[in-house]
Amino acid sequence: MKILVISDIHANLNALEAVLADAGECDATWCLGDLVGYGPDPNECIARVHRLPNLLCVIGNHDSAVLGQIDPNAFNSEARQAIEWTRKILTASSWEFLGSLPERVSTDPGYFNLPRQITLVHGSPRQPVWEYLLDTYTATHNFEYFDTDYCFVGHTHLPIIFHHSDGRSPARPTIPDSGQRVSLSPRAIINPGSVGQPRDRDPRAAFIIYNPNEDVVEYRRAAYDIAGMQSRMRKLALPERHIVRLEGGW
Repeated sequence: MKILVISDIHANLNALEAVLADAGECDATWCLGDLVGYGPDPNECIARVHRLPNLLCVIGNHDSAVLGQIDPNAFNSEARQAIEWTRKILTASSWEFLGSLPERVSTDPGYFNLPRQITLVHGSPRQPVWEYLLDTYTATHNFEYFDTDYCFVGHTHLPIIFHHSDGRSPARPTIPDSGQRVSLSPRAIINPGSVGQPRDRDPRAAFIIYNPNEDVVEYRRAAYDIAGMQSRMRKLALPERHIVRLEGGW
């Protein structure tokens, strides 16, 4: 079985299409939130994700802010500008889709007959929409807030895995390289990185292919037309900081 795991698309259709082309045919897609924010294609990205087969999708903090569930003042000025711009152009169907997304999904035993149950959130198991898992201390404490073997998260835009097998010592971080296949073992928190706004100094779109039967995640990157995306963002007068950082992956 082949499951595509994506997160933090941030309205970057060029990056999303590159990921889907590189991933090829998959049995299911898990999207970890933040479909919108920063980029120029919120409606197109929502529609494209909505059509993906056997989709499970959770809501992210930018999605929540666009819906008015989070105060935009909690974001920096450039992010607020992108949120307000997105609100103005979002279609009714896009509003409906974002509004339908849960904060947390846990697969049941009958889901695709997976050998293990999985939790999906955007931020963290403890605070599904907003908390960042950026360090071992925070990650270790978050293992108390989910009871499945694995939890997939996004939000930080950084590919990483936290393993916590014995439940006593601190979680052990692994930062996978592009193309690396990582064997999983219970329990683990897995972050695929960002499709539309990578922040690990690699500007290529990041994603995971998960094979649950082998208990393996493959970290992948897809190159895309960054210059074309930057040009479109500038024409729409979106924040320059979000435009420049695409080429540097920061």
